Amino acid sequence: MILDIVILAAGQGTRMRSALPKVLHSVAGKSMLGHVIDCARALSPRRIHVVIGHGADLVRETLDGNDLNWVLQGEQLGTGHAVAQALPHIIDADQILVLYGDVPLLRSETLQRLSTQAGPSTLGLLTVTMNDPTGYGRIVRDGAGEVQAIVEQKDASAEHLLITEANTGIMALPGKQASGWLTSLSNDNAQGEYYLTDVVALAVASKTGIEVAQPKDEVEVMGANNRQQLSVLERYFQAREALRLMTEGVTLSDPARLDVRGDIVVGRDIFMDINVVLEGQVTIEDDVEIGPNCVIRNSVIRRGSVIKAFSHLDGADVGESCDIGPYARLRPGTRLGQGAKVGNFVETKKADIGAGSKINHLSYVGDALIGELVNIGAGTITCNYDGVNKSVTHIGDDVFIGSNTALVAPVSIGAGATTAAGSTITQDVPAGALAVARSRQRSIENWKRPVKKDS
Repeated sequence: MILDIVILAAGQGTRMRSALPKVLHSVAGKSMLGHVIDCARALSPRRIHVVIGHGADLVRETLDGNDLNWVLQGEQLGTGHAVAQALPHIIDADQILVLYGDVPLLRSETLQRLSTQAGPSTLGLLTVTMNDPTGYGRIVRDGAGEVQAIVEQKDASAEHLLITEANTGIMALPGKQASGWLTSLSNDNAQGEYYLTDVVALAVASKTGIEVAQPKDEVEVMGANNRQQLSVLERYFQAREALRLMTEGVTLSDPARLDVRGDIVVGRDIFMDINVVLEGQVTIEDDVEIGPNCVIRNSVIRRGSVIKAFSHLDGADVGESCDIGPYARLRPGTRLGQGAKVGNFVETKKADIGAGSKINHLSYVGDALIGELVNIGAGTITCNYDGVNKSVTHIGDDVFIGSNTALVAPVSIGAGATTAAGSTITQDVPAGALAVARSRQRSIENWKRPVKKDS
């Protein structure tokens, strides 16, 4: 079956009270429209057509992809009009699935079920039964339970308003009938708009079958028109992700105090304390412990490692049984070998740190290749940037770097060498040597300290 998907994303979203187009407001670190596009991609359609209007250039710049066809809706004349703008770009599709750019929590499984039930020759509707369907169109059925029409809230009679089955707006159009139905729509209604929902009556009139599917729960099809609704979607998403992680083997100290903003892969017997934030592509292997208030972005944490409180990892690859933090910052390009330790108030960047090596506290190590079993003392820095270029520091195995050492790159420290505390190392140090690069101490007897002069 040839499937094309149309995503309606042209609305202004005035109730957001924002210069940002509504569909670019985020849930879990990703724009609402980004969530919908990813959901659509999971169905492997032939093409995804995104209908844009307000803020069109920004929307396109933010989310452009080779599989996306951007369709401009110059005037917003209703959902039926919006879908019609995409029709010239859809040729010989068996089915056209219509989605909305501000409904970010829809599951691909739900869409697949709707698409399969409808097939190429019937109209598929995604409906939801709600305790309070105020604001939603109502699904009108006949005595046999067959769908006859969808009545919008503003056009509904008192009898219609008693119906609890609501229209989500998401539907699967049979490709052969779609064009004829959309060109037959009328704007003779309270809003003066071309309603996509009117195709239901056209399907009934042409004796086209109508299939109905429902989501797992109503929040899955909830849109966001203001920031309060956006916050509801955010918390629901986070609760859903917390449940998934716990199901897969993660113990969460408090599931309500975890934020997931990316794609997270986890092993078993992992512990996460409160206020952990996971962003981007994160992989956490078995037996990892993550302390409170940590931020982990685009990183891999391997088996048995411990990340202590208030540590930030961004683009890091942490080996097995490593010890990180508290208050450590691992920046992009950091790689730790097995059993390495990066302690409190240590920052690393583009540093390859060998197995068993330690940077315990108050140091900066950047653009460095560090061997195994190296000890880097407190206050050490690699001086890797001269204002124009960045240079590399090489440190061999079993090196001892004394506290408060400045390593001025490019420089190499041979295996087994030692640098004396307080040294500024500007030249290579041979293997096994002691490097002392500081002025000789002298004491001045009877030194008088300066005193403050009377004003």
